[in-house]
Amino acid sequence: MSEFASPRISANYLDSFVGRLVTIVGKVTQLRGEQATIDADGAVTVHLNRDAHLVNGHGVQVIGKVNPDLSIKVLTSRHLGPDVDYALCTAVVEATHRHKEIFVT
Repeated sequence: MSEFASPRISANYLDSFVGRLVTIVGKVTQLRGEQATIDADGAVTVHLNRDAHLVNGHGVQVIGKVNPDLSIKVLTSRHLGPDVDYALCTAVVEATHRHKEIFVT
C-alpha cells in the first residue's frame, strides 16, 4: 500500500520526495500554458495535465510526482476555491512529518 501513498508536503519538503508521489496544497500565483506556479510555503512549479482547471489566486490540491528539478508533474488536481485556510494546510503537513509513525509515507 505504501507504494501508492502520497504524503502531504509543502515546498520545504520537495527535495526529500524526488521521484515520489505527493499531495500538496497551495495558492495559484501564476498560470503559463501547461505549467503553473503555486505558493505552498514557497514557490512550486507544477506541470499540468489536460484535466487541470486552475484559477489564479485560488487554492488547489495537487497529487503528482516530484521531478529532479523539484517541480511536480500533476496526475490529478482539485480546485479548492478562493477561501482556503493555508495555515491549517501547513499545520497538517507539519503534523504528518512530526508524527510519521501514524501516517503512511
